[in-house]
Amino acid sequence: MNSPFRTKTVEQSIRDTEEPEHALRKSLSAWDLTVFGVGVIIGTGIFVLTGIAARNNAGPATSLAFVAAGIVCALAALCYAEFASTVPVAGSAYTFAYASIGELPAWIIGWDLVLEFALGTAVVAVGWSGYVRHLMHTNLGWDLPTTLSGPDAGGSFDLLAFLLVLVLTVILVVGTKLSARITAVVVAIKVTVVLLVIIAGLFFIKGDNYSPFIPPAQPQTTGGGWTAPLVQLMFGYEPTNFGVMGIFTAASLVFFAFIGFDVVATAAEETKNPQRDMPRGILGSLIICTVLYVAVTLVVTGMQKYSEMSATAPLAEAFKSVNQPFFAGAISLGASVGLITVCMILLLGQTRVFFAMSRDGLLPRVFSVTHPKYRTPYRATVLLGGIIAVVAGFTSLEKLAELVNIGTLFAFVVVALGVMVLRKTRPDLHRSFRTPWVPVVPILSIAASLWLMLNLPAETWLRFGIWMLIGFVVYFAYGRRNSRLGKAGAEAEY
Repeated sequence: MNSPFRTKTVEQSIRDTEEPEHALRKSLSAWDLTVFGVGVIIGTGIFVLTGIAARNNAGPATSLAFVAAGIVCALAALCYAEFASTVPVAGSAYTFAYASIGELPAWIIGWDLVLEFALGTAVVAVGWSGYVRHLMHTNLGWDLPTTLSGPDAGGSFDLLAFLLVLVLTVILVVGTKLSARITAVVVAIKVTVVLLVIIAGLFFIKGDNYSPFIPPAQPQTTGGGWTAPLVQLMFGYEPTNFGVMGIFTAASLVFFAFIGFDVVATAAEETKNPQRDMPRGILGSLIICTVLYVAVTLVVTGMQKYSEMSATAPLAEAFKSVNQPFFAGAISLGASVGLITVCMILLLGQTRVFFAMSRDGLLPRVFSVTHPKYRTPYRATVLLGGIIAVVAGFTSLEKLAELVNIGTLFAFVVVALGVMVLRKTRPDLHRSFRTPWVPVVPILSIAASLWLMLNLPAETWLRFGIWMLIGFVVYFAYGRRNSRLGKAGAEAEY
């Protein structure tokens, strides 16, 4: 039992959720989970990345890039759905890896998810701050002092991003049901905005803007060295902009727009009927968002020539280009409101992973105590919320945002691998949802995720490697010695 690849049984994982001091309240339904998923997926990606991908990578065929990225996520979602319904325990990919591959891989994926969700929360908070400052300036004539506008605006502290994270921290301490209700209201606003883009935009489409639908291929100018995609440095393959391969280049970019559906799996322990509701929530939110993404992309690339699209506010600018300022203002307001739920659900996901690792003893157990009234992991939430608020306030995170992509894709690989391993080691487990065509679907998921990872810059891989190296040090210095599973095994041997 001293092996770093010791596994924690599914039965033990479920028994741990029943300890009164470390138990979470079960209050979420399939509808809540679907709303969570839509709430976190529809955010920065659809409101920003559409313009960048269309203008620089794929033109009108960006809609196909969203389809390609959606397929990669769908393959992973099938694997997540099996695990989340079979092992309904907080922690998502961390918990799944612990039950199938072993403690060290579980620790590494947990360490990876902590980074992914923390940076994701901070990046979106900073983006939200920029939207709100723009709306205040445009509509009210108000401007925050430059000093309080954040590093991206030439200041030193982003007050709005800092305050947003603190407020969301309080909401998450009070309870996930409250956060689900707030999310439902904000998601309704976001979906209304997206439908507004689709329906209103249909009247301003010009067929000429779709020609050519797949623009002629152009070589990418990556600058070489650490800024080049890893696939180029390893194999000499040079990704292209536009053309058929440009669609896949764009897919590796717009993949960020889908990040978040895996956060739904972190709420498995707080779901009333996880065996039934987790697959519905995960797959339902992904399908809804993919359909909306493709429709929005087809509309806005039909409204405005792809080469003229905005890199910062493509949906709003598309309506400005056809002299519809009212719709442009409504979209900007909806985007700023919508990003609030993205922040909240990413923060929720991170606290649940941290909570699960703490409950297992791999991080200090003090952070796995739940609130006596609200039954939420309040200590972990307050700690992480405070840290992320400071990071969002003081840091410009443009480059670090790429780590969110690589971290998510790495989690996809681990979960797909875990499904295959658990099918072999525990064929007796009751699985209310079964990933179809195992091992074909998990293998395809791993291959697709690795391909998108290889298209990320080499410097992103370097930063990711450094974070993982720090994780190994922490595990062998603290986690391995304090692991509850390891201590239980040592007592049994004694």
